[in-house]
Amino acid sequence: MITGVYNNTNTYANQYAVNTGLTGRINDTARAGGVIANPGESTKVSPGRKSSPAECEACRNRKYKDGSDEMVSFKSAAHISPQASASRVRAHEQEHVSNAFRDAAKKNGKVLAANVSLKTSICPECGRSYVAGGTTATKIQYSNEDNPYTKNRKALDSLSFLGGNLDLAV
Repeated sequence: MITGVYNNTNTYANQYAVNTGLTGRINDTARAGGVIANPGESTKVSPGRKSSPAECEACRNRKYKDGSDEMVSFKSAAHISPQASASRVRAHEQEHVSNAFRDAAKKNGKVLAANVSLKTSICPECGRSYVAGGTTATKIQYSNEDNPYTKNRKALDSLSFLGGNLDLAV
């Protein structure tokens, strides 16, 4: 399972757009000393939003961390850009599915179901949609031949199949 974590530290001041002369992507607030947190993004502020995607500190500081007890990626918090969040979270959740198949193979089990769900969200600051996290649910059936209930079930099943294929040709 991977979840988004917000880290809103405002210590970043990127002058990339001003220093490289990308004047076509800079709005008036950036020219007046505003911070371009995400170079190359749109500087248009949507109605009802605090900032544009280029100036969004929440998108720049958003971090993802895995909360499971498995050895997979994102055990320590790491940043994923909103554009790459879908593929990176999907790949992370696939690691959980692979681990389930590996564990089932080691312990004489069978994976009955593996379901991955991704959660999307909208950034409250700039209005950009992104994948906020995901969960993986797996169902594994392990056979236990020493269990008396399993032995009894097999004995009953064998009795129900006796005489099922009887050929009475004369």
